[in-house]
Order: sequence, then structure tokens, then C-alpha cells
Amino acid sequence: MNRKKAFIPFLLLLAIVILSLVFPSVTKNAAAAVAIIDNADTAWMLTASALVLIMTPGLAFFYGGMVSKKNVISTMLQSFISMAVITVLWVMIGFSLAFGDSIGGIIGNPGTFFMMKGLLNGKPWILAPTIPLMLFAFYQLKFAIITPALITGAFAERIKFTSYILFICLFCIFIYCPLAHATWHPNGILYKYGVLDFAGGTVVHMSAGWAALASAIYLKKRNEEAHTPARITYVLLGTGLLWFGWFGFNAGSAFGANSLAVTALATTTTASAAAAFTWIIFDALRGRKPSAMGTCIGAVVGLVAITPAAGYISIAHSLTVGIVSSIVSNLMVEWRTRTSIDDTLDVFPCHGVGGMVGFLLTAVFANQAINSGNTTGNGLLFGETHLFMVHLITMIAVSAFVFGGTYVLLKITDLITPLRVSDEEEMMGLDLSQHGEKL
Repeated sequence: MNRKKAFIPFLLLLAIVILSLVFPSVTKNAAAAVAIIDNADTAWMLTASALVLIMTPGLAFFYGGMVSKKNVISTMLQSFISMAVITVLWVMIGFSLAFGDSIGGIIGNPGTFFMMKGLLNGKPWILAPTIPLMLFAFYQLKFAIITPALITGAFAERIKFTSYILFICLFCIFIYCPLAHATWHPNGILYKYGVLDFAGGTVVHMSAGWAALASAIYLKKRNEEAHTPARITYVLLGTGLLWFGWFGFNAGSAFGANSLAVTALATTTTASAAAAFTWIIFDALRGRKPSAMGTCIGAVVGLVAITPAAGYISIAHSLTVGIVSSIVSNLMVEWRTRTSIDDTLDVFPCHGVGGMVGFLLTAVFANQAINSGNTTGNGLLFGETHLFMVHLITMIAVSAFVFGGTYVLLKITDLITPLRVSDEEEMMGLDLSQHGEKL
């Protein structure tokens, strides 16, 4: 970034400094609702927040090991910079847009918690009543961070770094925050409709998956599609960090140290294990060797698929979620290779399709005896059809919204600053052309 281009971001940072002086986070008239705060729940949610944050560096290693050697640093940095950019955006208006006073059930009022106003001693969130409001806000931040980072695997090795930063800001404001509000806010349209999304099947994985497909189509093919993964060991390390952090992702979404968190932890473990094992077995049936890459991809697909269902289904059913999602995503990866779509790291087949499979299976296996917070109904397996129809319609609507919305945002970003690097920069590798660094 040259000096002239860096001047505008510098002015934005200066504006943020001024705003931080004007809008304190403590309000004098806020009722101290700390009497109901549970120390054990708070301790667990502090831990869960840290666990979810470690997933983004884990994703960096997961993706970084899969790309060519000349693009490892740029790919990993795209995940790391999301932690910086989205955090600033979330503090300013992101949390308000997602969890502020509802405007038509679609988006939150940006002024409700602007610059984290009133959070430090504010009344706890209605669906997380035993932890401080500030802790809830920063736990949710970690979800907002990793979602745009997930998309990067689709356009790896060909996107301009500065354009990527602008895109993720637009994505967070116009795609992620409305989805989070609609799904997780008590007055959100999807929440009221009866959608069950325990930890982000729609908000995180379907949104990232469909955005990835839109991005791959918009940016078109790389000049060099074939490459040798730089470090399989990075992929293994990244998978380990993702699996470890996912316990905070899913079990943390119980918002307390309770039996529901235990259920979510257990279903997360079993679904991922079943999916990892299924992936290599399915590969073997088609004459392929059991690979480290396949095992890792399978494990992540299982984690993706169980995310919406983790707190609603039994442990036995989570095995089925892992097995089915692994087979479907494996077939989708195979199908994608036969098309002209250059989804570099198969984000859509794994996260998008895995998320959709998990979302639909939530409506098959959901059991109100497991989670009393489920007021919509039981799944298909228990003879009820209402929940499944709710999820089917929601899946179609969310898919159209994210794909169409992302495509528009890509076009807007491209008009402001070109998305793709030049052919020469792509051939050189983004590590050198974008960052002046190399392995």
C-alpha cells in the first residue's frame, strides 16, 4: 500500500480515536444487574471465548498448508487480519447491528451499543442471563471474526490484500450482522420463525459457504490451478487447533457451565470423529489411499455439520450427522473438480454444503427432551414435519440472500478497488507481490 492509499485508512483510525473519547462504555444510569451473574458460567464463557478465537489462527494454518508455497503467508495473513479489522468494526457498530434493538427483525439499531456504549455494567443479554453483557458481546465477536476468514479459501492465491479488507468489512455489515440478528436475536425474523441454529450453521457456515461460491465465480479461475500443497503438517496443526477451539464454538453456545454445554461438547466430538473416519473409508472404497489431508478435511466437515445441531440432538444421532455430511461433502468436492468453478480450497463443498446438511439434519433429529429451549418442535424422526419445513424454507432463503448479496458486494468492492491481482503478481506469488515476504 503506497502512502497516498494509506492516508484514507489513517484518517479512519484517527476518527476512531476521537469517537472512543466521546463515547464511554460505562453509563451512569445502567442498573447493576450483577446479582444474577454466575461465576462458574462467566469463567467457562471466558474460556470459550479464548477457544473460539484460537480457531482463526487454526484456520490460517489449515488453509496455509493447502496452498502453494509462494502464497502461504498471504493466505494465513488473510485470517489473521480478520481478527484485527473485524474487532474494530464490531466494537464500533457490528455488535449493535447484530444484537441491538431490532429494526423489523432484520437488523439491529446501530446506535444501541455504538462504541460498546453501556456494555460494561449493562443488563445481561436475555438469552445469556448469567454472564456479563460485555462477555457476551466479545464471545460473539469471535464468530464474526472467523466467518469472513472462512471465505478466503475460495479466492486464495489471486485476491488483492487491500481489496480483501474492504470486502470483509462490507460482508460483516451487510451479510453477517443481519443474519446473526435474524437468527439469534429474540426479535429476529428467523428466531421468531422457529429456526434452530445452536452455534452458527446458517450464520457462519452457510453464509461463508455461499459467499465462497459467489467469490469463486466472480474472481474466476487462477492462472495456475494445479499446485502442490505447501505443508501438510500445517494442515494437521490447523485441524487440531480448529477441533480444540470448536468446543468453545459449540459448547460455549450454551452460555453456561451446564449440562447443555456437556451435550454440545459430546456431539461435537463424535460427529467430527465419525466424519474424519468416514472420509478416508469413502476414499478407500474408490481406490484412494487414506490421506492426512482427507482425514483433516473430513474432521472439519463433521465439525461444520454438527454446529447447528450440537445442543439439540443426541450423541448417537451426531454420529449419523458426521457420517452423512462427510459423504455428501466428499461427493461435492469431486463434483466441483469437474466444473469450471475455481473454489481453491473447496470452501463451498465443505463449509457451505456441510452446513446445509447439518442444518437439515438438525430438523430431522432435534429432540425437545434434550433442549427445553427448543419450542419449535421435534424433528422428522419423531413424526413431526413443522421444524423440517421451517429449516428447508430458511435454507433456501438464506442461500439466496448470501449468494446474491455477496455477489453485489464483490462488484461494489471491485468498482472501488480491483479485487484481483495482476497476472504478473499472481505468477510471482502473493507473499512477495502483496507483502514483500516469503517463506
